[in-house]
Amino acid sequence: MPQLLALTGSPSLHSRTEVVADHVLRRLAHSGFETAHLAVRDLPAADLLSARRGEPEIRRALEAVAEADGIVIATPVYKASYTGLLKAFLDLLPQDGLAGKTVLPLVTGGSLAHVLTIDYALRPVLAALGARHVTAGRFVLDSSVERGSGPDRLRPEAELDLFQAVDEFADALRAAHRTALTAAP
Repeated sequence: MPQLLALTGSPSLHSRTEVVADHVLRRLAHSGFETAHLAVRDLPAADLLSARRGEPEIRRALEAVAEADGIVIATPVYKASYTGLLKAFLDLLPQDGLAGKTVLPLVTGGSLAHVLTIDYALRPVLAALGARHVTAGRFVLDSSVERGSGPDRLRPEAELDLFQAVDEFADALRAAHRTALTAAP
């Protein structure tokens, strides 16, 4: 079964983006995929911003991307684009760092005014990094993420829409996996 990595670009410890990514990972794990989560904010800032690819934590993060068959990239919208934190990490990837990978872009934000961030800011970068297939992403309004005394959750209508994107992503991964198996000698 393909390996999946969720790469989150929120600098916040209590991020709605993390809640969305965790929902996605649980759904994919329940479907039988092997999943992992890399929060870019947990990488050493000085190494990340100085592009020290050889430092152990940065090297492990880059290896995790290289080993994954599918990548979920989740980010909040800041100033009409994905975060600088995510950009700093994506800049460390080789030019073909997403070659052969299926990618699901997810964006969270406070207003529908930012919904085009996926297509106009994030998708071009993913394509430039050689992603084989970038599936239809999803924008999740911050107000759709309910946080409080109990476990964080998504409003049902947002969860349904998100899971539709996740299921399409999973189908694309399975198809790519089958193609790779039949092409192998």
